[in-house]
Order: sequence, then structure tokens, then C-alpha cells
Amino acid sequence: MNAGVITIFGGSGFIGRHLVRRLARQGWVIRVAVRHPAAANFLKPLGDVGQIVPIRAPVQDEAAVRAAVAGARAVVNLVGVLYERGRQRFDEVHVRGAGRIAAAAAAAGAGRLVHVSAIGADPAAPAAYARSKAAGEVAVRAAFPDAVILRPSIVFGPEDDFFNRFAVMARLSPVLPLIGGGRTRFQPVYVGDVDDAIARCVASPRVAGRLFELGGPRVYTFRELMEILLREIRRRRLLVPVPFALAEAIAIFTEWLPEPPLTRDQVRLLRRDNVVADGAAGLVDLGIQPTALEVIIPTYLERYRPHGRFTLARVA
Repeated sequence: MNAGVITIFGGSGFIGRHLVRRLARQGWVIRVAVRHPAAANFLKPLGDVGQIVPIRAPVQDEAAVRAAVAGARAVVNLVGVLYERGRQRFDEVHVRGAGRIAAAAAAAGAGRLVHVSAIGADPAAPAAYARSKAAGEVAVRAAFPDAVILRPSIVFGPEDDFFNRFAVMARLSPVLPLIGGGRTRFQPVYVGDVDDAIARCVASPRVAGRLFELGGPRVYTFRELMEILLREIRRRRLLVPVPFALAEAIAIFTEWLPEPPLTRDQVRLLRRDNVVADGAAGLVDLGIQPTALEVIIPTYLERYRPHGRFTLARVA
């Protein structure tokens, strides 16, 4: 059954690729709006012939954004950057880009807009990333008041940029840094739960105009997450506390690398906990039972063990 046309901006990314698979099964014709369509061709086999169509639509290009949403029943915005490079600036992507998508969706008569922001979005945040996420929410609401805004904590799953990154580091280095002493708290949320939340918000008119903060069933400190990671990949590594000031000093140099492992803005982001706010609506309010971290990470981190899946219980 054809559920209609849906446009997913940033649909080739970590969250997007899982969402495309889910919505294809529900019968949507999916436009995957990205900067480089050829890089999204791997999504086509997830649906029937012609059901998934990658198109070029950088969020900085107003005409391309309008074309991408023309005739769409629903629009999802997953676009975000973790550090700034070239035209990929926080304000341009998270604020003006988000507002451009929302305005185009409203003008096209789309019935649903789901905007994915981030826990910690706050105009008074120390990190520019979080401030831009907050400004983006304001821009979206101004153009499309009924938009649903979702704020996930760090998202985990097979292609995540959190556990995979530190697992690679643990494979190469005898130490792992604990910025700020590893006391920052997180509430990791499974990518499947995030995509389920997006799909439900697309389908239900009852959630129009609402905001949901998405977190898993448990809160962990950064140190606890590193300890869980090391147990799972069966490696012993020294966890070294790094004061925030020292981390920022180091980031002055590392943030200029092509794919920086750390930026000063990311250090500032770590000065605040990344957990669902007290009283905030969340996954349970969408009828979703949060998935535990410990259930999922063994399914994709075993490749980082000393001998892969054949590693015995002995820790290296």
C-alpha cells in the first residue's frame, strides 16, 4: 500500500538509514534529500524499485529544498553537524537550514513535519552546537507551528559515532580519556527506538506541535559507559581523567584535523549532562518501551575484541 510521499533530509546518515528501511516497509515513497545523492544509492535496495529516491537538496539551497518537499505528505529533518567545516556551519545548518525546510514544508502543504534536535538544546548553553539547536527549534516553530520536535540523547546502534569511535580508540591506545573526570551523565537511546518515535510522529496527528525528549531506560556517567565498552570488547585500558581546561587546550590543535576527534565546542558540550529533563514527554508517551543499552551493543561491538567473535572471556 502506498502511504504517500515522504521527504527525509539527511536520510543517508546513521538514524536516516534505519528510518528509510522502516518507512519503506510501511509503504511510503521516500525522497532521501542529501548533499551527494550518489552516496545514498545504497538505500535503494531497502525498498521496491523506484520507492526510494535519493535527490540533491543541500539545506543551504532554498530552491532545492522546495523541490525536495513538493507534493510530500510528510517531511523529516535529520540534518546536523558535530563540527564546523566550510559551508557546514552550525547556524547555517541547524538554524537557517532547519527554518528553510520548515518554511518549504508549510508552503508545500505537508501535513507532518518531524524535526530532530538534541537534548541540551538551550539558548544559554556554553556550547555553540547546543545554542544553534535551540535556535533551530525556534525557527522551525515559527514556520511550521505543528512540527513535532524530538530531542534524543546520544544515539547508539550498529553505525553509531560514539561506541564505535571509542572502541577503535581502545583497540589502538592503552588509555582512554575521561574529559572532566568522566562525570558527565548520558541517557543513551537506541536508534531503533528513535526511528520508531519518528515513524509514530509522522503517523499520528495527536502529537502535532509537541516536543519529546528521547532517552533510554538508564542514566550512565561517561566513565560507566567506557567501563561497559571495555567489558564488552574484552580489553583492559587505563581510564585517565582529563580536566575540562586541559581538554580545551588539546582541542585547539585537534579541531583542525579533517575529522577532528575533539573540538573545544564538544568539550563545552560535555560540561552539561545529556539526560531527559524532569517532567519531559518521552518514548513512553509515544507508546515505546526504551531498549536497554546492554541488550544491543553486544550485537555490533564484538568485532573490536582481540579475536573478534571468537574471543574468550579472558580480557586482553
